[in-house]
Amino acid sequence: MSTPELGLPMVVPAQGLPAQVRIHEVGARDGLQNEDTTVPTEIKAEFIRRLADAGLTTIEATSFVHPKWVPQLADAEDLFPLVRDLPGVHLPVLVPNGRGLDRALALGATRVAVFASATESFATANLNRTVDEALAMFEPVVTRARQERLHVRGYLSMCFGDPWEGAVPIHQVVRVCKTLLDMGCDELSLGDTIGVATPGHVQNLLAELNEEGVPTSSIGVHFHDTYGQALANTLAAIQHGVTTVDASAGGLGGCPYAKSATGNLATEDLVWMLQGLGIDTGVDLGRLTATSVWMAGQLGRPSPSRTVRALSHQE
Repeated sequence: MSTPELGLPMVVPAQGLPAQVRIHEVGARDGLQNEDTTVPTEIKAEFIRRLADAGLTTIEATSFVHPKWVPQLADAEDLFPLVRDLPGVHLPVLVPNGRGLDRALALGATRVAVFASATESFATANLNRTVDEALAMFEPVVTRARQERLHVRGYLSMCFGDPWEGAVPIHQVVRVCKTLLDMGCDELSLGDTIGVATPGHVQNLLAELNEEGVPTSSIGVHFHDTYGQALANTLAAIQHGVTTVDASAGGLGGCPYAKSATGNLATEDLVWMLQGLGIDTGVDLGRLTATSVWMAGQLGRPSPSRTVRALSHQE
């Protein structure tokens, strides 16, 4: 197991980029929920602890969804108390409805997220509702969460393409984004669920959101690497001014409701790029890589992250 050395990556800043980027780590939730087998609760907790030790300050811990739909995360009540007191770490959790919010509040969660769709097909597959019906379901959840002084994130899937509908019109995405913000979400996460985005598409969507009154400061991005475009799309977003990027340690994850969705952008690959650009993330790449190698061992397969493989000599 090696760590970055010899001054690599060489730091060569580019003009117009932010000094810092906050990584919203999703491996423990979005990553593990896509596993065929259930990871033991204590292993999940240790994964989160190790991610925190590597310097990640926002780690999505779990989802308070009905176990029938995501059995891999059925242990949310057992897991969250094991990690909720990590110092200096935000632990957002997914809440699909009012019951999920009740469960999260009972355990002392301070950050929650709802999960909407930009397309009707995915809303039906994921939530068994139309887009507008899902938004109507989320509104009282978001309202109550804000009343309880929780931070609320609004995930939006299928922002760039849908496996059933194809290309997704930008105005369709903008409408749902504005609705989520209007109901009280503090930030948005724009999801390229099946990994079909390209940099020009990313920049056009961000520009249109700005024109319609959605500030860049409220936007995060969540790219999948199906076509090898996740880093390029992330750079396009950062060039636009986005400073919140979702990533998954070791490249874990996909989407159980969209089989064409492959793994998330690997956190290690993101950190390597950002370090080379002189952008601060607060993450220790060596410790993060060691964590992903450890988790790959728990899962019985090598990490798909190119950076993890390069630094750990995994084959």
